[in-house]
Amino acid sequence: MIVGIDLGTTHSLIGVYEDGAPRLIPNALGQLLTPSVVSLDPDRGVLVGQAAHDRLGTDAACTVATFKRWMGSSRETRLGQRTFRAEELSALVLRSLLDDARAALGREIDEAVISVPAYFGDAQRKATRAAGELAGIRVERLINEPTAAAIAYGLQERVDGSTFMVLDLGGGTFDVSILEIFDGVIQVHASAGDNHLGGEDFLDLLVGAFIQDHRLQRNRLSPADMAQLRKYLQVAKHRLSAHDQAEVELELDGRTLRWAVDQERFTSLAEPLVQRLRQPIERALRDARLGPDRLDEVVMVGGASRMPVFTRTAARTLGRLPLRHVHPDEAIALGAAAVAGMKARDESLEEVVLTDVCPYTLGVETARTDDHGYITNGHFSPIIDRNCTVPVSRVEVFYPMQEGQRQVDLQVFQGESPRTEHNVALGKLTVPLRRNVPKHENGVEVRFTYDVNGVLQVEARAQSTGVVHELIIQDNLGVLDEAEIRERLARLQSLKIHPREDQANLAVLARIERLYEEHLQLRGILQDWMGRFMGVIELQDRERISQHRTELARALDELETQVG
Repeated sequence: MIVGIDLGTTHSLIGVYEDGAPRLIPNALGQLLTPSVVSLDPDRGVLVGQAAHDRLGTDAACTVATFKRWMGSSRETRLGQRTFRAEELSALVLRSLLDDARAALGREIDEAVISVPAYFGDAQRKATRAAGELAGIRVERLINEPTAAAIAYGLQERVDGSTFMVLDLGGGTFDVSILEIFDGVIQVHASAGDNHLGGEDFLDLLVGAFIQDHRLQRNRLSPADMAQLRKYLQVAKHRLSAHDQAEVELELDGRTLRWAVDQERFTSLAEPLVQRLRQPIERALRDARLGPDRLDEVVMVGGASRMPVFTRTAARTLGRLPLRHVHPDEAIALGAAAVAGMKARDESLEEVVLTDVCPYTLGVETARTDDHGYITNGHFSPIIDRNCTVPVSRVEVFYPMQEGQRQVDLQVFQGESPRTEHNVALGKLTVPLRRNVPKHENGVEVRFTYDVNGVLQVEARAQSTGVVHELIIQDNLGVLDEAEIRERLARLQSLKIHPREDQANLAVLARIERLYEEHLQLRGILQDWMGRFMGVIELQDRERISQHRTELARALDELETQVG
């Protein structure tokens, strides 16, 4: 069976296409959104989701979030005595989602469609595939996030003959796509984005302003203090989405600190980020050769799209108010589930055709001779321009610089700079040449083929020999090879991962521990509640545990409401 997954920076979701519509699957807590957080507890093993999220403040050294931003890099995170790459942490989140789906559907799941930011590069897409492999599934397709959102929007609204823009501002990335729906075809005309711009960056602005206003020294704050500060300011950021002002009060650095921020201050702080938001929007319009007036609608998705500062920026840039036809947190997952339905050849989706584009320009490094005969290296020669409809295949011919040259070294890059030093290196291919052939007859035909999954195949044929050389791009810096994947899969399998039915209990216990640390005046009652709940758990009566857990969760809700 195949499912659709939105593997997000802050939250992740899983869904399935059945009975003619995409459906999202709740986790063990009954929630559709699972926090993309992993915690390693020496006693309890691996915690994923809400239980891990509540430990960000109580055990920051063993808990990590926002690791999607490190996908495709060699960065490792230490949790307790172990280190993890972003692929491994993402795999643990995927495993949790898959357990939820198996429990809900009663069927084994072996394939998935996973959404990725449209501006994810080759290394990041390979890392996402590796995360799926580490989670025990085959990634049937990677779907660009704004395209997935557009599918959810198009299928729900059944809009035909319209051109619209999708603005996807998530926790860690910003993507823009311009699409057209016509006669059962959803065609992407252009994509642009910023892989390091999202809700977390706006939160960083509030954290910086709070620290500055209270004259705190950031390097003196413990990881637990920083986690608590971010938690409170995240609540303030959410409140600013619906109110003109937000206030926070928390214990930090041995003091009770109070702070208020209004929309005007937040907008002023966010101005540098606002400028970065405009650039992908304008680039997508230029690439699609459209003016804002040619767009029938503008659709916003992603949790961070709720911020008024983002809505105002989009409205001023495009001259219209954006719409939210589908839930901003759920749109991408619904679209991924719909694509999973297409892959499963669901009868109700046979008439839907999906096209996408290559988000980056792809090419090779070349040398050039100027008017004075000087040779300069490091020039970027595009072969596939960004926003070409995929699948796409292009051929260019390159010639040696010198007579009698023995080989041509083809270095493959992605990026938009004319200088390769500012682009991303993907791989290298060496093509031997015949020495006794004039250089103008000793060319190399280079073919780039880019498919719907974002996989690039490079073939080079020496005209003098007819021999074809193929580049399998596997040695990207930071990308796991097959041997490393097998090794890390064995390591992950050695971790203690609790059964799905225990996750709700662990989440409640983690929540009590968080509140215990945050509120000194509540410690007595919280300790009493924890003791009683742990006693019920020891009885191993699942019905009684479930009833007690529900009552305890309700009491904790009331308690948190009272203390603000």
